[in-house]
Amino acid sequence: MIGLATVATFGILKSRVSAAPETDKNMKKRPELLIFDVNETLLDLKPLKESVAKALDGKTELVELWFTKMLHYSLVETVSGNYREFGEIGAAVMTMVARDHGMELSMEDAKEAIKPITSLPAHDDVKAGLQTLKDAGYRMITLTNSPQKGVDAQMENAGLTEFFEQRLSVGETGTYKPDLSTYRWAAEKMGVAAGDCMLVAAHGWDVAGALRAGMGAAFLARPGKSLYPLAPEPGLVAKDLQAAAEVLVAM
Repeated sequence: MIGLATVATFGILKSRVSAAPETDKNMKKRPELLIFDVNETLLDLKPLKESVAKALDGKTELVELWFTKMLHYSLVETVSGNYREFGEIGAAVMTMVARDHGMELSMEDAKEAIKPITSLPAHDDVKAGLQTLKDAGYRMITLTNSPQKGVDAQMENAGLTEFFEQRLSVGETGTYKPDLSTYRWAAEKMGVAAGDCMLVAAHGWDVAGALRAGMGAAFLARPGKSLYPLAPEPGLVAKDLQAAAEVLVAM
């Protein structure tokens, strides 16, 4: 276990073990498997946001609303026992946002606006961070709400495929994150106990789901991203992936 003084030297914003069982037990030892969220955690959504804003008459303030509603309606699908691909939900929700703000947008135009999602660039810190973890012998996979075809294209176009043992999609289960069963399914599929896994994500909701599923979690505090105050605290909070990687390697 590395001390907080050591953590500070690596540029970590904060790193502490919570009193909650989810984080305490999982930060006492090196994780066997790192599970990465994809969108915003590894990939920069700027091209997608620009495309969506253009479809919404240039109203950039509606982009975050669209993304939030897409997550909301993905969970509507899950809790009501249904499944639609994330892109289809995203397009449908975009037409809703447009209509709610006095615009008309067809499903076809909404789907066209979402197309940049498969060719997003990696954040500047990502390749170096992944290489550091790979060199240290970490097993790594991705787990995303995007469909399998989509995440395969994303990793290939961003030049990240080589870093990951598997690229998992919730499409295989029909259940969206942060449903607890999704995280446990990923761990079981990889032959690793949930308590020996760590999710790496830039979303408070994703971190909350992983912790409540019995995993450890590392939160990447990218600009505009915050933890959910009512969830257990993750064992590791870092400014970017390279900073988190240096701490994980030192464990």
